Amino acid sequence: MNYFELFDIPEAPVIDRQLLARKYFELQRKYHPDLYTEANEAEKEEMLKISAAINEAFGIFKDEDKTLEYYLLHSGVLSLNEKYELAPDFLMEMMELNEMAETDKAAFISEAESLSQRMKNEVGLLLDKSETTPLENIDLQKLKAYHFKKKYLNRILNKLED
Repeated sequence: MNYFELFDIPEAPVIDRQLLARKYFELQRKYHPDLYTEANEAEKEEMLKISAAINEAFGIFKDEDKTLEYYLLHSGVLSLNEKYELAPDFLMEMMELNEMAETDKAAFISEAESLSQRMKNEVGLLLDKSETTPLENIDLQKLKAYHFKKKYLNRILNKLED
């Protein structure tokens, strides 16, 4: 099931939060299983499946990173459990960041936030693209690289919280 089609929203790497909320409540008013208590078993089962898909899609679209990942998967430039080779210069930067985490957590957090913002700025125009025209493959590849870099950085940040 295509969640963009289910929610009747444009296929994009970022979803408008207000539109998302409005579409979610519209779908829940239409397909919530509690509205089908008088229906036959097949219809009840179908409403449960649709409601579960609505909730799963909403969970994805509420999360910026999951939305981007879903968009990339749906665009065909990303596959599930894909192993992506990050650029050596990025990995060196991550190694330096990891070392900083061990010696100066405040500086580490500041640098990690700064890096995250720089990475987002590099693809900002692609993320903010409100047009419904599909992105070119080169732009999709830039978003894919951003996705994996951000994922890597988030893993470092999550380790620090543990």
